[in-house]
Amino acid sequence: MPAVERAPVRWGQMVRFAAVGGVNTATFYACYLALHRLLPYFAAYTASFALSMVCSFLLNARFTYRTRPTWRKFLLFPLTQATNYGVQSAGLVALVSWLGVSTTVAPLAAAGCALPFTYLLSRRILLRPAAQAGPSS
Repeated sequence: MPAVERAPVRWGQMVRFAAVGGVNTATFYACYLALHRLLPYFAAYTASFALSMVCSFLLNARFTYRTRPTWRKFLLFPLTQATNYGVQSAGLVALVSWLGVSTTVAPLAAAGCALPFTYLLSRRILLRPAAQAGPSS
């Protein structure tokens, strides 16, 4: 039986991704709480998501993956976030509508469900295939 080739674990990237995720979550949540006073919860969520996505792109490009942000990557980055948005949105609606979770707490729980998808998809967009196969940093 042939051995299955596995990608090397990139611990440095994972740690940086988690740190950026913390900053991005704080940015998202601060925007959400401010906008939630002015807008319905889902509109506040959507606007906050868009604002924090720009922050996420810049921090992940420069800090996590140590690559130059370009307009091409910036324009492709929202495509990777579509899955993230879908998972978080479904989780948010389910938590609020079906489980009665507070609209101030539900976005944080929904975000946790989407983390693995976000890491893999942002890595694919922000790094060229040759860079993904290289040594970990």
